[in-house]
Formats: sequence, structure tokens, C-alpha cells
Amino acid sequence: MTRTAAPAEPRFSPLHAVHVAAGATFTDFAGWQMPVRYTSDLLEHHAVRTRAGIFDLSHMAEIVFVGPDAAAALDYALAGRLSALELGQAKYSMLLAATGGIIDDLVVYRTGDDRFLVVANAANRAPVAAALIERAKGFDVEVYDESDDVALIAVQGPRALAIVTGTPGFAIAGGHPDGEDVEAALSALKYYWSVAGFFRTEPVLIARTGYTGEDGFELFCAPDVAPVLWDALVEVGAGAGLVPCGLASRDTLRLEAGMPLYGHELSLETLPAQAGLGRVVALGKPGDFVGRAAIEASAAAGEGRPVLVGLTGEGRRAARAGYSVVSHGLTIGEITSGALSPTLGHPIAMAYVDPAFAEPGTVVDVDVRGTASPYTVIRLPFYQREKN
Repeated sequence: MTRTAAPAEPRFSPLHAVHVAAGATFTDFAGWQMPVRYTSDLLEHHAVRTRAGIFDLSHMAEIVFVGPDAAAALDYALAGRLSALELGQAKYSMLLAATGGIIDDLVVYRTGDDRFLVVANAANRAPVAAALIERAKGFDVEVYDESDDVALIAVQGPRALAIVTGTPGFAIAGGHPDGEDVEAALSALKYYWSVAGFFRTEPVLIARTGYTGEDGFELFCAPDVAPVLWDALVEVGAGAGLVPCGLASRDTLRLEAGMPLYGHELSLETLPAQAGLGRVVALGKPGDFVGRAAIEASAAAGEGRPVLVGLTGEGRRAARAGYSVVSHGLTIGEITSGALSPTLGHPIAMAYVDPAFAEPGTVVDVDVRGTASPYTVIRLPFYQREKN
């Protein structure tokens, strides 16, 4: 008799009780029970585009590098040149396999001269942590998986700055204890930069980053601080139209912004250049890094691998992941993500297609449940916010 392994116990965010009280509907995401929505996907999406939304991202993985060789170890472990980061700066990067494929895409923050915070996708926590620990061997650095000790809250949207700075209890590290410097410091904080601070004397890392295409902040804190911080932000944000948002709206927001999602646009079989992310790989940095040889070999070979494109359609029938992209009866690609865009009002999708069909303006068909629906290739992103 064959025995099947018992299903793993679901994991719960430190904010789970808050979500239950707010009436959230939950879904399994990488073993976590996370809010998929609170009220309406469309309402939550539009709130982020026009006002502000608050997200629980506590399922993400946080891995810390500490030590004299922290920068050098990350330069070897990742595709980017992380040693070039200034204190407080963040950078989007990738963890590559020796084959050049993508183990995960992640964001790295320099939080000290010899300290870096690596934020990875929840589904890839185990392989990312294992790879980083292995690749750090031989360097004078310690690597810690601190995922269980960190909660993460994101406030995203055009009113995010006003909400965060208007929430009592924040202070900037080294600033005035009354918090009067918070508004000036966060207003001056550039995109993909962070600053150490406090919320009611508890440490918090305040980062001007996000995954929605809007301005916003991601707040890293201890799990027991998260419910108090969430409630304070919601109380202040109520007058500004802030609403709690789930994973469904986060997905349509990132799709409109042309941001890849691991498991859809990125995988172990995908090279960064195929996804339009060749610039993330710092071939000009000194020394070796895992995946360099494979990336250089693929560039020299000029392989005609499928490439990622944006597609826009008409009507109301959305292309979904897995649908075939067709031209004159021949399958030339596959949809990786697709939806009816809440902001634009028409179908949008990302797809990998044969390079011969990747030129913007090219018209292709998508097989939408047996019906050929015309789509036009465009450059990503589909949506870009107006910057002040």
C-alpha cells in the first residue's frame, strides 16, 4: 500500500485575525492562508490606482547577509552588482541557476555597511535560502533566514505618502523623537530607497518600493507589531479612501504595470533576456557569479528563444495563462498572464512568442476557449503612472 504524505499545515500571517475581522476571503498561496479579496477585486484595484490600498505581504521571505564579505558574497550569488548599492538603497536582482535560468527574482536592500536584506518570493523561500547559504561559503559572512521574524505591510497608491506620514507613532532613526521629521524624510525618499525608523519605539524599515505600478511604501516590522501598525494605518487612511486589498487586485495591478510574476513570466527554464530583463544581469561586474558562463554562452549563440511581449485585445474576453498564441493557424507562443484590465477597460496579457512575432504592432490571435481573438503586440508596460 502506498502512503501519501499528509498535507502541510497551512501557515497564517500575524495579521490573520485582522483579515478575518475585516471579512476577507482567503486562498492558499505557497502554503499560506492569505486574503484574496475583502470586498471586490475591481474596487480594491481602483482604490490603489486613484487613492490607496493596504496589503499584507508577510508571506514573503527575508534573508539577511551580515559580515565583512556580505557585498562580495552577494555579487557572487546574484546576477546584479549589489556591492554598488549605497546605504539605504534597494535593487531588483535575480538568483540564477548555473544554467542561466531564474531560481527567483528578488529585491535587495543595503541596510548597513556590512548588512543586506534579501526579499524573495514566498513560494521560493526554501530554494532561495539554500542557494544563498551554499553560495556564501568561503566568504566572511553569515546568512540568516529571518522570514519568520518579519512581517511586511505595503501601502500603495497616490495617497500613500500622506497616509504613512500622517500616521502617529513613526520616527526616523536618528531623528526627532516627536516624529516631526518623518514627512520631510519620506517625501525626499526616492523610489527604491529605504530608511530605518521606528513605530512606537519598535524598529521598522520603511522602503519606497512596491509591486503595483504606483507610488507607495513597504514597511518591515516584527510580527507582534504588525497588527498595531496595520490598525493605525487603516484608521488614518479611512479619510483618504484607503482600503484593504487582497492578492487578486495585486495581480491585476502588477500585470498592468508589466511586472513579471515568478511561475508565470519567470522560471528555471527562462533566461533573463527572454523576459526583457537582460539589463538586470551585470556582466560588466568583476569576478565570477553563478550563471555567468551560461548567460554569456547564450548571448554569443544568439539563440532564437521565445521572448516576452505585451498583448492588447478588444472586447471583454480576457486571455488567460496557458492559452495559445497563434498566427495563420500555427502556434507561435503562450499566454503567461492575462486579464480584463480594470484601468484600461480592455483585455491585456503577457506572453512568450517566437521572436519573429515580437515587433510592436504585430497582430496575432489568441485561442480563447476555441475562438480566435485578435491581439496586438505592444511594448510593456500597459500602464504607467504620472510622476510629479
